[in-house]
Amino acid sequence: MTDPDAPRASGRPTGFKEQIMRYAPFAAALSLFVAVSASVGSAQDYRAVALVGEGRAQLAGGETQAAIDSFEAALAIDPAYTDVYIDLANAARAEGLQGKAIHFYREVLERDPQNVAAIAGEGEALAERGALTAARENLATLTSLCGATCTETMALAAAIDRGPMLATSGTDDGVTQN
Repeated sequence: MTDPDAPRASGRPTGFKEQIMRYAPFAAALSLFVAVSASVGSAQDYRAVALVGEGRAQLAGGETQAAIDSFEAALAIDPAYTDVYIDLANAARAEGLQGKAIHFYREVLERDPQNVAAIAGEGEALAERGALTAARENLATLTSLCGATCTETMALAAAIDRGPMLATSGTDDGVTQN
């Protein structure tokens, strides 16, 4: 007589316990994946949102350094808050730091390659820097994503038409040349 708990000649387990043991690791991994992926789209930290709002008000008031400080504090609280990088880039452009602004826009584009605000902002910063060919490439990408009539496309086209920003090469009154 054959043992009822022994595996069949085909090598497949027959018992309920063996089935559970066989699929338990897969079930645990699947459960972990679902739990982690469900928390990815969670809302932003309320403190970071408050600091971003404060920073935007400061930037609108012309206090760019205070706005940068608020945006950086928001990133310290919530590093996954991608929109803060766009605000930081806008503040850097207001300070005349187009290279730093381009860095922040590219940080956003690494996370979300089709972010139209980042594509437009990077294109505007490139145009202000004089890299009109790269700015036109951004304009082509933006036109394909949202069309020729969206506000970001029109703003980038206007920035390309304005051309590079003129850098002031004068010296401060209190600085003497060597």
